[in-house]
Amino acid sequence: MRRLLLMFLFAGLIAPGFAFAAAPVQTRAPSAADYPSIQEAIRANPGRMVYVPAGDYDISTKIHIGRQGGGLFGPGRIRQNNPGHPILVVEGASDVQVRDLTLMRPEGKTDTQSEGVLGINCTNLVVENVQVLDNRTRTAAIELRDCCASQIRNCLVRNYQCVSEDDRTMDVDSGYAFRCLIGTGITLKNCRATLLHGNRVIEQNLFPTPDNKKKFGLGDFTKKNATRGRFITQKAWDSNYTDNWHQATGIHVACPTVTDLTQVLGNYVENSGQGFDIHADHIIISQNIVRDTMVGMKAIHGSRNVLILGNQFVQNDLWSICLQAARSSHAAAPAKDGKPAVEANVDGGSIVANNIISDFGYGRAHWMRAGDAHGVPLRFEAGQTEGNPPLRDVIIQGNIVYDTGRDGVVVDGAVKVVPPRYPYAVHVSTEGHAPPKGLHFSNNLLHPGTEGISNVELKQ
Repeated sequence: MRRLLLMFLFAGLIAPGFAFAAAPVQTRAPSAADYPSIQEAIRANPGRMVYVPAGDYDISTKIHIGRQGGGLFGPGRIRQNNPGHPILVVEGASDVQVRDLTLMRPEGKTDTQSEGVLGINCTNLVVENVQVLDNRTRTAAIELRDCCASQIRNCLVRNYQCVSEDDRTMDVDSGYAFRCLIGTGITLKNCRATLLHGNRVIEQNLFPTPDNKKKFGLGDFTKKNATRGRFITQKAWDSNYTDNWHQATGIHVACPTVTDLTQVLGNYVENSGQGFDIHADHIIISQNIVRDTMVGMKAIHGSRNVLILGNQFVQNDLWSICLQAARSSHAAAPAKDGKPAVEANVDGGSIVANNIISDFGYGRAHWMRAGDAHGVPLRFEAGQTEGNPPLRDVIIQGNIVYDTGRDGVVVDGAVKVVPPRYPYAVHVSTEGHAPPKGLHFSNNLLHPGTEGISNVELKQ
């Protein structure tokens, strides 16, 4: 009786003008399966995340997202059958997310001139846990252009390279075109405050083998100008062949006068011409693994305040880390003759620390570069042209260059101790246009090459 009385009293207290808040209605994300196509689902649900259920979704035009918010997610597999179109384009949008999808091109339609994922003029675009498979292109599997505060995280790019022509006939310093392996896993152009984290860029289809060189005519000139450019030797010019035909790149951070404030953290690159190609300021390259590449990484063309920290470089064949003032590097210039003042685009003010370089010269491309005097783990180069300011003020400390051959490797079925596959652990250019200045070496463990630790005295 007492319990019943209390219930009546409580009901009387709350009844006049009072109502409990209704529980929020749980609405599921719109599903692409409920519409004729994924594009129709996006159009019908502006600003909302569209779920792509498991299954294959064949498309023949690009999927386009161009609104604030929203995006795509789910376990579905989107297959682009049109080589002339990207798979997914996000353009002029903010706060878009693309998650968990597989984007691919089916067998017989893998070669393309287009990207897998292309972000243009976006803010806070997130591409996470996305697989881009068999998008074999001379551009990039994932590319961001003119984007800000965007992220590419935990994605897999697999089989992104193709055989194509690299045409340098419009460049008077080169003046030739040639057959090559080309393509990029992930590219940033004119981007600021970008995070690349935990991605895996792996090529399992095209390898730099003698058989592929012969099969595709890799390195053979397809045309050349009447006059030789200064960036190619007379011998190569006369032979109509260049050994610089492995042009593919795992991760490319481009446009040094604009691209800024980039984090390249914890990524894995395997089997590429170069792991990282860096043209940018204020960039952190840390805790990455680069395996079986011609070049581990380079930072050139006006890359200032670069932090290269705690990476593993394994089985690189030409160099593991290279810093250089290249053709796009230039000093500041005052306003003159009606032209505006130009800020400096210089290289240096950087730190190379706590990296481990091992198995140098044991990659698939070693046969191309065996005995090449340029094959050096740590390389600090002079400028490419007379207008380049020198690379300056770099701290190199706590790095290891490890001679794997001294531990014994298998040769013809037997374990042998073999010489290192590099002449020096470190090479610092002393000639040419603007040799490096202000390099400071300390606490490095550098196993000597066949000619010693370094071609110059390493100053503290």
